[in-house]
Amino acid sequence: MRGDIPLRRSLRSRLLMLSALVSLCSIAATAWLVVSLTAVAIGRERGRALNDDARIYDTLVGFAATHPDWSGVGPTIRALSARTGRRITLTDVDRRLLADSAKGSPRTARSLPSTASATVDAFAVDPALAPRRNGTLSDRIDPRAVGPFQLTGQERKRLQTEASRVARCFRGPGQILSVEVVQKPNGRPEIELGGHPLDTGDRCEVDRLLTRTATESRALAQLGRLVNDCLAARHAPTVQLTDDLTWISATARGTPDPRAAETCLATARREQLDPYVAPPALLFATAPDRKISTFFDLSGANRMRIAGITVSVLLITLTVTYVAGTRMVRPLRALTGAAKRMADGDQSARVEVTGDDEFGRLATAFNLMASRRQELEQLRRALVSDVAHELRTPLSNVRGWLEAVEDGVVPADESVISSLLEEAVLLQHIIDDLRDLSAADAGALTIHPEEIDAAAMLTQVARAHQGNAGSTGVELRVRAPEGARLHADPVRLRQAIGNLVSNAIRHTPAGGTVTLSAHRQGDEVVFGVEDTGSGIEAEDLPKVFDRFWRAEKSRSRSGGGSGLGLSIVRKLAEAHGGSAHASSTLGRGSLFALRLPARGPDATSRPPA
Repeated sequence: MRGDIPLRRSLRSRLLMLSALVSLCSIAATAWLVVSLTAVAIGRERGRALNDDARIYDTLVGFAATHPDWSGVGPTIRALSARTGRRITLTDVDRRLLADSAKGSPRTARSLPSTASATVDAFAVDPALAPRRNGTLSDRIDPRAVGPFQLTGQERKRLQTEASRVARCFRGPGQILSVEVVQKPNGRPEIELGGHPLDTGDRCEVDRLLTRTATESRALAQLGRLVNDCLAARHAPTVQLTDDLTWISATARGTPDPRAAETCLATARREQLDPYVAPPALLFATAPDRKISTFFDLSGANRMRIAGITVSVLLITLTVTYVAGTRMVRPLRALTGAAKRMADGDQSARVEVTGDDEFGRLATAFNLMASRRQELEQLRRALVSDVAHELRTPLSNVRGWLEAVEDGVVPADESVISSLLEEAVLLQHIIDDLRDLSAADAGALTIHPEEIDAAAMLTQVARAHQGNAGSTGVELRVRAPEGARLHADPVRLRQAIGNLVSNAIRHTPAGGTVTLSAHRQGDEVVFGVEDTGSGIEAEDLPKVFDRFWRAEKSRSRSGGGSGLGLSIVRKLAEAHGGSAHASSTLGRGSLFALRLPARGPDATSRPPA
């Protein structure tokens, strides 16, 4: 039975899976801990590297936006290198060296990587690296590139004084929002009220601060001419620029194309700022030499993380082991409880079958054993009751006749002696039948097979029961072809067929017939005893071979017999390696058949089936 259990359901596989699960949890937790610590360290280092990249890029873009060339960028590059720990090299677009933070660097850029880290161009700012500032990056021009919009010293001083006055005015009593003075890239001071620029209003004479300076007017007019020249070349209507470098329609002749206006504005701004902005340059920033120092950083947070993971793995392991152990032990506890209940006399004790593994097979075997034991106990009680019932009637008759003779009520004549002899023969018949059944149950029913002619056997049985059949008005017929031979015990076979014939005669009314037949069917010889009697009901047909069963529900002896004949027939057929069957039609008769192998049994005795 053990070999029939699938490998994935066996107890051994489940234990292996449990061990593998515990090991997997430990390995996974360790791997997760290492990966998380490494990821944290790498994330920190990557964040630092990204911040350094952004700082380097933004500083150099700011230098390009405020200087017409790269001639003085050396100190700036060296300061950035000292701060970030990187080697920073700057070349022009033709890879000619402009500046290098490394000391004693060659005049060429042959040792540099084939791909630059970034292109430093104030007219093409990378939004991913440049921080957000006041101004717009829609045209990708750095807001610090102001060129001719840069205020003079006198203008700055005047506007700074005006801004201080406006700020003091707004900081008066009852003011809730914060007031700050910030400076735009061209040097113009600006008031921020609650974090938002104050660009209009008549309170505190803000318009005096917002008034355009002469420098800004000249630069704005120059930019306007460049924009309109570009639009004229495109045959588009002219526009008018505002202080925040946006445009509005200048005439009523038509509305300019927004796309053309934006393109011409960006082109004009680049043309106006070009003399004030350094040309594009290639940036090479090599990786820092320092190693990741936080990989196994045993800080307080990391120690707590390691302790938490260790406790979690331990709890998971204990939980999985406890749950799996409980599930494995539960069937054993159920079996133990059922066995104790059975020992206390509870014949209905069963266990629930929950699977097809070793425990499931054990539970199935236990339930089967309990069912067989309960059936055997019921059979034992029924057998004792049936034997007592069968022996009680003839013994009561014998006792009654003897007491009548003793009391002088009935004379001890020949009829009394004949009745006593008949009851004694019946008792002997019951005892012989019980002995045969006991020998069959014990596997000690001895048979001596020899070659038999089936037709001759049926003729002998019919001749032996002819007298009984004739006295009841029943006709016996034999229908068997010549040549049907088999190896069987002739005495036991005549006993079995004789019991069937006696039973058929007993249940066939006068004028009926009982037919004995035999024929060869493959490797078997089939004997049949068919009557034209009353038949057997369909619900009673499976019980006809049970011990002491009778068709009469009252269990009376009006039909004769001990109730063991058909049981003996089945046992004799099984001892020969065959079987006994019955079929019946109520009101038309019954057919009992013995199917015996033609070659006969291999041994002189056979155990019961």
